[in-house]
Amino acid sequence: MVQGAGDGWTQLVRFLRIALPLLALALLSTVFLVARQLNPDDAIPYSDVDIADRLREPRMSRPVYAGTTADGADLRVTADSATPEKQATETASGTGAAAQTVLGILTTPDGVKTDLRSLTAQMDPTGDSVTFTGGVDLTNGAGYRVQTESMIARMDQTEVRSLAPVIATGPGTHITALEMVLTQDPTRADSYVLVFTGQVKLVYEPPK
Repeated sequence: MVQGAGDGWTQLVRFLRIALPLLALALLSTVFLVARQLNPDDAIPYSDVDIADRLREPRMSRPVYAGTTADGADLRVTADSATPEKQATETASGTGAAAQTVLGILTTPDGVKTDLRSLTAQMDPTGDSVTFTGGVDLTNGAGYRVQTESMIARMDQTEVRSLAPVIATGPGTHITALEMVLTQDPTRADSYVLVFTGQVKLVYEPPK
């Protein structure tokens, strides 16, 4: 008896019904075999150390704070990293933040920009102020540069005050003083002034 094309197709289908599941089982077994043979030492190096370090000392990478003071100035503070830090004060207790490699940018409503750079900074637990430390370099859009060891900037209103003696240079001037403050002009609400106090010494060099 000669088999027809239909009989050959039927045999092929029966064969594939048996062969394909067996092939799938063989592939699945191979996958599990390879998985069991993975060497845990080949995992990403130091991953456990990084996780343990983060759990022990949580930190944020490149944090950003942006806000507006009551008088309408824009304040933006960025840092390379920051870690929460528990603090207690006479008025409040809570968690502040210690930051490293910090840049503060204050833009007052009159359009003048002031940059503050420091190695470290501390955010008050109440969120009312930021203290810049580790050497502070303030540059003002009016043409002044002030250097000191530490400054404090309020978050609720425009006020940047030095916490140590300052050295300042400006258009044709060299100033040393015990204190400096950048604040809103008490006589004009739409302008801001840079005031030096305490044993102020000013050397003026007229343009040549």
